[in-house]
Amino acid sequence: MTAPELTTERLLLRGTRITDFPDSVSMWTDPATTKYIGGGVQQTREQTYARVLRHAGHWALLGYGIFTVVERATGKFAGEVGIASFERDITPPLLPFEAAWVLAPWCHGRGYATEALRAVHTWFEGAFPNQPTQCIIDVGNVPSHRVAEKLGYTEIDRRTYHGSPLIVFQR
Repeated sequence: MTAPELTTERLLLRGTRITDFPDSVSMWTDPATTKYIGGGVQQTREQTYARVLRHAGHWALLGYGIFTVVERATGKFAGEVGIASFERDITPPLLPFEAAWVLAPWCHGRGYATEALRAVHTWFEGAFPNQPTQCIIDVGNVPSHRVAEKLGYTEIDRRTYHGSPLIVFQR
């Protein structure tokens, strides 16, 4: 399966393409992007390449995954959002359906994460009815806490992952 295309008022959500790699590298090597992700460590080109391939693999093997977000008016890369199974080494384990989002710094604060994730959840609920989803967010990432709450997520636990304290939310 390949990712469906979803549209919102301002955004296009589509499957990741290899041509997205340079924009993804730019996003994942920006300190503003990684401030609350992975302990604040910027990703390398190699790690980002593996991430791009993982996004495509999710769709091919599981029928769901991460979308590339593009601003419709400009065609500009805005980030990556979706629901995936990351098989994180975390105890107790997360559910297989984990909502995830990361946006390029240029579009922070514009409501794009909430807008994109609403479309993702609408699609997901049609494709995988009655399946709860979880997300993990760094304790200090208050803007993402607000996004999760707008989407109907509530805090269920606090854990540490790769040395960083985080909150587990469930919807």
